[in-house]
Amino acid sequence: MATISLKGNPVHTIGELPVVGSKAKEFELVAKNLSRVTLADFTGSRLVLNIFPSLDTGTCAASVRYFNELAGKLPDTKVLCISRDTPFAQSRFCGAEGLENVTTLSDFETGQFGKDYGLQVIDGPMKGFLSRVVILVDSDGSVTYTQQVPVISDEPNYDEVAAKLG
Repeated sequence: MATISLKGNPVHTIGELPVVGSKAKEFELVAKNLSRVTLADFTGSRLVLNIFPSLDTGTCAASVRYFNELAGKLPDTKVLCISRDTPFAQSRFCGAEGLENVTTLSDFETGQFGKDYGLQVIDGPMKGFLSRVVILVDSDGSVTYTQQVPVISDEPNYDEVAAKLG
């Protein structure tokens, strides 16, 4: 279990992030067209998993905009923006913002992704949401980097993520 904070108060996640060097856990999430998407669908690509509570917050929206811009500069890399927002809300946001370089995926249906990756918030006012996390996965499916943002309202350390992506 990780301890993060919200407005100065501690909140906890359901477990620990995947270990660097381990294989990324398989997942099934819902795309904006309501199709089911799995980790295996991205075999052979590097992945940036930009995970956050909801697009309806300024911080989450800013991270999606940042990673959309970054994605356009990264060869053989897919950026997956994952939240518990409905696929309709994700599609509406990206359409209104003109974001085309990221893939939005929803964990709204079962919350299993957040549980399996150890990042679902289990107490406090954000209970049930996903905590703010960045996970990098190489083209072989191994986790190469994780970042649990310690204050849920803060943005990820973008410079550190970009440096890890080379």
